[in-house]
Parts: sequence; C-alpha cells; structure tokens
Amino acid sequence: MSQMKNFLRLLLLSIAIPQAMSISTAASPQHYEIRSYVLGDQGDPEAIHDYLRDAFLPAMNRLKVGPIGVFHNSSEDQSDSQRIVVVIPYENADEISQCRASLKQDASYRKSAEAYLNRDPKNPPYLRIESELLSAMDCMPLLKSPKEQTQNDKRVFELRIYESSNERLGDLKVHMFNNGEVPIFLDCGIQPIFIGQALIGPFTPNLSYLTVYPNEDARKEAWVAFRAHPDWQILKKKTLYQGTVSKIHKYVLVPADYSQI
Repeated sequence: MSQMKNFLRLLLLSIAIPQAMSISTAASPQHYEIRSYVLGDQGDPEAIHDYLRDAFLPAMNRLKVGPIGVFHNSSEDQSDSQRIVVVIPYENADEISQCRASLKQDASYRKSAEAYLNRDPKNPPYLRIESELLSAMDCMPLLKSPKEQTQNDKRVFELRIYESSNERLGDLKVHMFNNGEVPIFLDCGIQPIFIGQALIGPFTPNLSYLTVYPNEDARKEAWVAFRAHPDWQILKKKTLYQGTVSKIHKYVLVPADYSQI
C-alpha cells in the first residue's frame, strides 16, 4: 500500500510541475515605459496632446499595445515641474523596439503626427522627455485598469518613484512590496494600476508605481489610513527594510480626456 501511495505522489508531481512551469511562462511580467514630457516655461501642452491623441495612441493601438494612460498635473500636485505623463505597457522588452520600427513604417501615423514631427526645432513643445523602463514586480505582474475607473470623470492618480541609495537597498524595497506592502494598500483604498522596478531611468535604482482613487478626498483619506494602519506600523519598523528609500518623487495626476487608463 505504501508503494502505491509513493507512486501516486510521484505521478501527481510529474503532472503538477509542467503545469506550474507553463503558468509561470504565460504570466511573465510586463514592461512599462513611463514617458514624461517635461513642459518647462515655453511648453506647448496642446501640441503634445494633439500628437498623443490623434497620432501616437491610435498607432500603438493598431499594434495591439494598450491600454495607454495619459495624465497631467492636478491642481493638488506640489511637484516642481509641469508634465504630461504617458504610461505604455508592453508584453515584453522586445516589443518596444518592434513598435518603434513599426511607427516609422506607418503612413497613417506619419501623416497624423506631421505637425508635431515637423515643428520648428527652435520652438519645441517641451523642455525634455524623461523616460524610465520598468519590469513588473511579483506583487503585480500585470497592469490593471478596471473599466469602471475610466468611466469616473473625478478619478485621481498618483505616480510615486522611490529612489534607493544603492542596488542592494533597491532590491530590498522591492522585496518589501512583494512581501506585505501591497495588501496594506488595498486595505486602505489605494488601488495600484502598475508596480515596477526600474531597469533604465534617471532615478535608478528605484521602483515606481501608479495608483488610482475615486476623487481627491479619497486619495488623501487613503494615505492617512495607510500611515496609521497597524500592519504598516509593524512592516516599516523591520530592521531588514531600514534605509531602503532615499528619496520619493510624487506626482498627483488627472487623466487627459482621451486617456485609456
């Protein structure tokens, strides 16, 4: 009887392991480009929105990339720069270069983007573009944008970038998110859209994440609840996680009327 039990156990394991491997492969982490058009004093946000709405988003959607989010600073934002933030999800890193090559061959895109691409170089619509490339983390391997959120005109977003002093501490902050921080978010009404660790960007080593709220009051209340949450009080005091964040960049954002997130 014991031999039969061992045989059945081995048989089940032989079936379960390939299934687990296929699930892991199918659910491989997404990559995200977070592109910020920093406007500066002479920026032309209308020209950028025209380009994104009429040329870039339609072309990327034809390539089956999306949903793409487009945001700008809210009246509550206290950051030091006005910007238009674009969130672009990719199924893998290779797709980024493939999409760039495809845009060059897309006649409809080139025609729609003509005014933007042919603008006088002495009169650019932005000061600079800042971009970072993120790999989705274990706690949230896929971007999540529930449809009911996009139907709420009062929704507010918050983009946070957590810098670390070195790669070891950056990895520990990722570990902190993967092992306890996100459930506290959800318990407090902080709904993540994506969470990713930077592979390339101006603030590495860092992780970045975007969250959404029904309105501005809900955003403020959620963070008050988070800071007071008993589980957060325990988690933030763990010796393992001390000193993992050296600087926080925070942007309170509202969506453009054509944003898909």
